[in-house]
Amino acid sequence: MKVGIVGYGAYIPQWRIKSMDIAKIWGSDPERLKSLLEEKSVPGQDEDAATMAVEASKRALAVAHIDPLMIGAVYVGSESHPYIIKPTASIVAEAIGATPEMTAADLEFACKAGTAGIQICMGLVESGRIKYGLAIGSDTAQGRPGDELEYTAAAGAGAYIIGKENILAEIEETYSFTTDTPDFWRREGEDFPRHGGRFTGEPAYFKHVISATNGLLKKTGRTVNDFDYFIFHQPNAKFPLTAAKRLGIPQEKVMRGLLVSQIGNTYSAATLIGLARVLDVAKPGDRILVTSFGSGAGSDSFSITVTKRIIKARKGENAVDEMIKTKRYLGYAEYVKFRRKLKGVNS
Repeated sequence: MKVGIVGYGAYIPQWRIKSMDIAKIWGSDPERLKSLLEEKSVPGQDEDAATMAVEASKRALAVAHIDPLMIGAVYVGSESHPYIIKPTASIVAEAIGATPEMTAADLEFACKAGTAGIQICMGLVESGRIKYGLAIGSDTAQGRPGDELEYTAAAGAGAYIIGKENILAEIEETYSFTTDTPDFWRREGEDFPRHGGRFTGEPAYFKHVISATNGLLKKTGRTVNDFDYFIFHQPNAKFPLTAAKRLGIPQEKVMRGLLVSQIGNTYSAATLIGLARVLDVAKPGDRILVTSFGSGAGSDSFSITVTKRIIKARKGENAVDEMIKTKRYLGYAEYVKFRRKLKGVNS
């Protein structure tokens, strides 16, 4: 039985901070910032991974046109869950009206926890255990003040309803590649993550993204020429384009799903928001290849073909481009307040 995307939605906070405003505080080289990004999204003071997941899920439901009670599973992937002990998934399920006869759980695998949720939902739907599953990637990523991560760590959410009926994009195949590569981590009780610097590139990001993509191509018997769009995890603007070049993918096939320069690295939501932006314009018959990446380290790849239903299913008012254009800027002091970086202040 075919399984695929029945509804999709994204959420990007309206708040932004420019990279140059961060650089002015820490004295970073402006030229070096060009390889990172121009600006990034910042969650509002009343926003977290749960609230953003709810917003994205509501938009996915509006596209799917299904009763929330038909959703049998909700999985929220994030590395910034608002609670250490209390699931984000149950909050989201209750907020969208999917409770109580369903299962819910939180997932963690750095920036690929959202795509892992999609794979779980695919298995449950294919087996007939549930009719629809909801997989979400949502993050309000943090970076230590002055660290390179502070320029990229952003906020956003992507939500996908997986099912067998009224599919707007069929998920033809998936392939994963995982190793124990400790390129990025945060221990219990620490406020900010740590990273392995240059180690995050070759043995981590590029090895896993390229291996997963090639594995999917081999598994499906296809080549890069068979796909119209490619979406890769985007920790910065340079890595996805470098991966595409190594894979022999024309740059124009990557650009539609590459949003990091405009909104930053939204971690678990990064590839999901990129896919949503592609689905906003994709035509029936278009084939999309998506490869996520999560530090630690692993990648999930998907081969997706758009169906005729995409035309009627799309909601113009929920288009990702509109959320990118809707923005308000913060100075660094306001940004520090919004992100609660002053730990001694009661915020």
